[in-house]
Amino acid sequence: MSTYQALVLGSSGAIGRAWLAHFQSDVNCRLAVGLSLSSSPAFDLQNEDSMAHCAAALRSESEQQGSGSFQWIIDATGALTIDGVGPEKRIDALNAQHLLKQFEINAVGPALLMKHFSTLLATHERAVYATLSARVGSIEDNHKGGWYGYRAAKAARNMLLQTAAIELSRKRPLAVFAALQPGTVESRLSSPFVSAGHTIAPELAVSKLMTVLIDLPANGRAHFVDHAGQHIPW
Repeated sequence: MSTYQALVLGSSGAIGRAWLAHFQSDVNCRLAVGLSLSSSPAFDLQNEDSMAHCAAALRSESEQQGSGSFQWIIDATGALTIDGVGPEKRIDALNAQHLLKQFEINAVGPALLMKHFSTLLATHERAVYATLSARVGSIEDNHKGGWYGYRAAKAARNMLLQTAAIELSRKRPLAVFAALQPGTVESRLSSPFVSAGHTIAPELAVSKLMTVLIDLPANGRAHFVDHAGQHIPW
């Protein structure tokens, strides 16, 4: 890519802000757009109509300005603690409503974002659609248990991405699809669960992930990788 356009979904979170800043500071990025619950237009992960409205607004603006499609779309949405409820440590802590919320925020919402925004991805050139996953979403790599809802929702997010990648690659054979493990990023999400000395700055996580994404091949499927470039078992 010589020059490109980038879209960050969930740009109000710690890593989303860092990703948007990364694109905005790159002289090769001719347009960097950040969308979130607080942007204008705004989207809500629990409101598909708001996602459709944002995507339609971007498409209309692109057509009016002749700016074309996006070569980078990053979905940085997600939450670990929802409505004040953190991850379950034991099976007897499971609650149907809390489980459904985890799936709504960490799997269903991102899937609907893919539905509406993947149409803005460049068709006849290399493009990247990446979504924030987590190592705990790996079924094979689960050695500690716990965190039922978050683990299951991230695993579902991975499956939804993989399924979409197979379909979307038929029309966009040069597109790369990736589920990303950014490391334990320093943020409000991670602070209740890990000390500051064991986190990675959002800016560093983004820099490492960009290095990884640039080297990933388009192969008609999705990759599941961490910020060091290591492939994670699904």
